[in-house]
This record gives sequence, structure tokens and C-alpha cells, in this order.
Amino acid sequence: MNNIRILIADDDAGMRLVMKKLVEKAEGYELVGEAEDGEKLIELYDRLHPEVVLMDVEMPGMTGIECARAIQDRDPRTVIVFATAHEEYMASAFEVYAFDYLVKPFKVERAMQTLERIRDRLRGALPEAIQAPGLADRWGESFEPVPDRMMLKHRDGISFIDIPQIAMVMRENRATILLMQDGTRYVVGDGMAELDERLPDDRFFRTHKSYIVNLNLIESIAPYGRWTYVVKLKGLKDDALITHERFEELQKRFM
Repeated sequence: MNNIRILIADDDAGMRLVMKKLVEKAEGYELVGEAEDGEKLIELYDRLHPEVVLMDVEMPGMTGIECARAIQDRDPRTVIVFATAHEEYMASAFEVYAFDYLVKPFKVERAMQTLERIRDRLRGALPEAIQAPGLADRWGESFEPVPDRMMLKHRDGISFIDIPQIAMVMRENRATILLMQDGTRYVVGDGMAELDERLPDDRFFRTHKSYIVNLNLIESIAPYGRWTYVVKLKGLKDDALITHERFEELQKRFM
């Protein structure tokens, strides 16, 4: 199995050295690059496509929070970990769904535990899926069929698609992707908010700012990061993310 590709960023050379030693010590990781400011981080991210980014919050050019937003618009599945001396940014880290938030000076053991948890998540060793009361029972039921079709404008033209066959909508590489149950992918002109309005809310649910999922296809939900869960969909290789708040809202809908 390939090592997990990780990119680090901090304007302090000494802290970058600490980060590098952590990565070297952690099993299953490969350091692919380091940046001293936010703009360099995004440049390296676009070129190297790491799975994990470990970075400071306060950096020249672009802050870590701004970098996290830019990265999420490219690939919301990228794991982001902040390492900062400032606890007051935790709320902002929550908004960009950071996997973890390490407060400097952090203990090596604490950081290693975070890297181990990330490795387990990315390499498939997820905790047991959550079976929320009343939720699992309803997932197996068939909703009333939605006869409507949707006219979809995409970069290859216009398609008319069956709405029940839509599996998921997601943001990827700064574009909105509509994924069908048969694996067909459309790069569409509509944004997430527009599609959220167009899709029937008795079948589709906005789990995350970067994901809308077909409720009939949810197979399981398992913890992922500090504030998020991963959603497994039937018959699909692609997963979605759901925030803690949206998970609680989802539970209410099925009780």
C-alpha cells in the first residue's frame, strides 16, 4: 500500500523541522513538500495533490484558514490539520472542517496520535458505523418514486436525467460534480446551492457544504475527523462527508 502523501506549511523554519520529524517518525507517511507561506502552500498543493496538509494558521500571504477554504474547493476529502499557538482560531477551524487542531507547544505523542488516526481513516480502518435510533430502519425503506426529470447543463452540452438516479453532488477541483448511480459524472454549471434548491428534499440531503447525497443510497456513517463523519453510499466508490450538525439534523428526519 502506498504511503500517505503529506504537505506541511509554517512560516517558522524551526516548526517546519518539528513537523518533518513528526512525519518521518509516523509510519505510512511520505513528506512531499513544505511551504513557508500560504501562497506557496496552494502552489504546491495544486502540483503535488497531497492527501494530508499540516499547517499553521497565521502565515504570510494567505492564512491557514484561507488556504483550507481554497483546498476544500479543490478536494473536500483532503485532510487538514492545524498546528498553531493561537486557540482563538479553533472556531474558524471548525468552519473549514479541520480533522484536528493542535495547540503549540503540543506534545509529540498528541501529534502522533492524530497522524495515526488519519492513517486509519484513509487506509480503511474506520470505526464501526453509527446506527442511529430510527435512522437505520428507514434507510432500507423505499421512498415514493420521483417521476420528475432534470434538464442539466454541463460542459459537454445538455442532458435530461432521471432525478432518482442521481447518487451525489459534490465539489471537486473547484467544480460542481453530479455523480449518477451508474458512475457517470457530469461537470455542471449550477452551484451547490442551486442544485440543493432544485433537488427534492424528501430524497436528497445537504450533508456538508461540499456534498448533497441521495438518502436512499446511504449505507453507513462513521466518525472521520474531529467534527465530521464519512458517509458510505451503496454501490459507489466515492464517499461523502457530513458535519456533526447535519448528522444531528439527519437523525431528526428519521425519528
